[in-house]
Amino acid sequence: MTDQAVEREVGRARLRKEDARLITGQTNWTDNITVTGLLHLAILRSPMAHARIERLDVSPALERPGVVAAFSGRDLAAGLGSLPCAWPVTEDMVLPDHPPVAVDEVRHAGDPVAVVVARDRYAAADALEAIEVDYEPLPPVLDLEEALAEDAPLVHADKGTNRAYVWPLRTGEDFEAVKQRADVVLERRYRQQRLIPNAMEPRAVVVTPLAASGEFTVYSSTQIPHILRIMLSVVTGVPEHKLRVIAPDVGGGFGSKLQVYGEEAIAVEVARRLGRPVKWTESRSEGYLATHHGRGMIQDIEIAATREGRLLGLKVDLIADMGAYLMLVTPGTPILGAFMYPGIYKMDSYEFSCTGVFTTRTPTDAYRGAGRPEATYAIERVMDELAAEVGLDPVEVRRRNWIRHEEFPYASIAGLTYDSGNYEAATDKALALFGYDDLRAEQRKRNERGDGVRLGIGVSTYTEMCGLAPSRVLRDLRYSAGGWEAASIRMLPTGKVEVVTGTSPHGQGHVTCWSQIAADVLGVPFEDVEVLHGDTRTAPQGMDTYGSRSLVVGGSAVHRAAEKVVDKARKVAAHLLEASEDDLEFKGGVFSVKGSPEARRTIQEIAFETFTSHDVPDGMEPTLNSEYLLDPENFSYPHGTHLCAVEVDTETGQTRIRSYVCVDDVGRVINPVIVEGQVHGGLAQGIAQALYEEAVYDAEGNLVSGTMADYLVPSAADLPEFVTDRTETPAVSNPLGAKGVGEAGTIASTPAVVNAIVDALRPLGVHDVRMPCTPERVWEAVRSAPPARSAQKEGSA
Repeated sequence: MTDQAVEREVGRARLRKEDARLITGQTNWTDNITVTGLLHLAILRSPMAHARIERLDVSPALERPGVVAAFSGRDLAAGLGSLPCAWPVTEDMVLPDHPPVAVDEVRHAGDPVAVVVARDRYAAADALEAIEVDYEPLPPVLDLEEALAEDAPLVHADKGTNRAYVWPLRTGEDFEAVKQRADVVLERRYRQQRLIPNAMEPRAVVVTPLAASGEFTVYSSTQIPHILRIMLSVVTGVPEHKLRVIAPDVGGGFGSKLQVYGEEAIAVEVARRLGRPVKWTESRSEGYLATHHGRGMIQDIEIAATREGRLLGLKVDLIADMGAYLMLVTPGTPILGAFMYPGIYKMDSYEFSCTGVFTTRTPTDAYRGAGRPEATYAIERVMDELAAEVGLDPVEVRRRNWIRHEEFPYASIAGLTYDSGNYEAATDKALALFGYDDLRAEQRKRNERGDGVRLGIGVSTYTEMCGLAPSRVLRDLRYSAGGWEAASIRMLPTGKVEVVTGTSPHGQGHVTCWSQIAADVLGVPFEDVEVLHGDTRTAPQGMDTYGSRSLVVGGSAVHRAAEKVVDKARKVAAHLLEASEDDLEFKGGVFSVKGSPEARRTIQEIAFETFTSHDVPDGMEPTLNSEYLLDPENFSYPHGTHLCAVEVDTETGQTRIRSYVCVDDVGRVINPVIVEGQVHGGLAQGIAQALYEEAVYDAEGNLVSGTMADYLVPSAADLPEFVTDRTETPAVSNPLGAKGVGEAGTIASTPAVVNAIVDALRPLGVHDVRMPCTPERVWEAVRSAPPARSAQKEGSA
């Protein structure tokens, strides 16, 4: 018998297992799925932001070639309930009905009003124009502050208000008392523009009914097959055990596929009525109207500090745009940020309040970072303002306020316990890579010359709460589900391994990382591990993928399940080797007897012996298969420092990112290649918010940035080269020591870029530029700025 040559996998830069299928076109996107007798859905959407449906006649569509059926909202209402909101953040939250197809009133441009079913997608789309609809226009509700006025038109007249909820959090000393002893009090208003998710794969759904048993298989481009199964049962009335949900290959999501959409419920209902399989796939412009948006809020920030730059207190008042309806986690998304506005800083007082407001726009919901980018943006912008006010370098003012590495674990003012971190190490490494002092020296010289192209340096030091998990915390936040995760390990008779995970990937590299985790624990080759996911029949338990939780919670569950396999195999090995379990060593996939290394068995051999069950310990079941459901006790807290240098042309407003450096601490790294990919993708989205992307509505509530010609998504050519590095302080809340990386780049990069732009223009009297910082907005900020105080006082030198 020879030793197994199994190399350590965790930490190894493995190429992704998933990529071969992707780059050779052997993928199975939802829109690729075709079955016998497949029909196609098309949805007529309201062209108006707010209107009463006076008359709707679908019968002319039935006369079009290829059309099989057509339904109004009233036709479908008998079989469909309201779309779910899983996060009633307050006891008195206003929760309007949300019909999958509007019945009497439309409340945003793109609201569905009718459905056509045809033999091909083009016939269905063409038939939409035959449907007759008469609308009575109603006043749109667009301005968040005006929506709260006493005489404002109402999005939901039966509710009597546009205020969805008010959610407060107050900790520490009284903020007003803290202000009284402060030397510096600053108030700033920031706006988070609406963003439209742009996953590479549009949303799609296919439903195949099995009439004899009343079963339905739902294929959906979703991040949440398990949650979708439960919620579809609630909305459609189909018993949960009669629904099978499959997320096949999913081409990105960024939160947009963390949703239970009306189109999924419609497809189930139509398939049930017609007894035929149906498919719906959105067009890109349709998705801009119908896929939930992200962000969208006004942030009023007030800080109190000493003249030495020590932060004493923080007050945050948010007005958050819910859009027309409360979708799955719409009301909770801005509240996730409530715990992150203090960031990495110590203070004596913290007050937070969020008011959710209904408007006649597409609903908002989770988008990469979900509340945390908004929080980081606000605190990092206002820390730069504090530095300017007291005449300190922006890095220095952060040093004077952050939690020091020897203070971990640290109970933050917002009520979280940060388990580990080293902000000093990440910042020092980033400053060195960036050449911070040299850039500041160059900036001073250029400012003294009065250059038309100004150099700006932006700083963003962040932390975030990842691994959305602790079920009891979610209970306290009134979230309707838990945060545990499930995994199981199946040891096959031939020694190969199947890992079944409740997380559902959509581009993150789960298959590769989970293979590495299982291979290390079991001591088997990486190539011998297969990962199964995304099918509620194959993986019946799970809480899915969002909030940078997959590795921290799902990967940890895989680790624990694999440990259980080893524990079971140890019993068989001890029996076969006629030794005590305590006398066995397990290394590299081999059990050996201490002091007698020739007495050994591989875990693959034990798997086969257990399968035959010819000689296993009495009372032991004949399998090594194990499962583990993990519910962490705490979140995880990645952190880091991002630095951005920009050149801003004061004559044209054009901004060019000259250099970008980030040093992130994401805990123990499973695969550095995948970490780099996640960081780069996150940076692209965060920079896009700072410079390019915005969902723009006109005065009537029409989305005027409704195509990629109008909504600017940056390409690789629009982005700089990134210099990335890491420090590593392992998390103590999970067995992997991992902290999560999926959202870090997006959370940290937006304030780094905007801080750099403002830093460049501060000598000219500019202290804010509204996002996205387009050339026009930068130019206007320069032209309208009041005369500046000295450059030294403004902190730009």
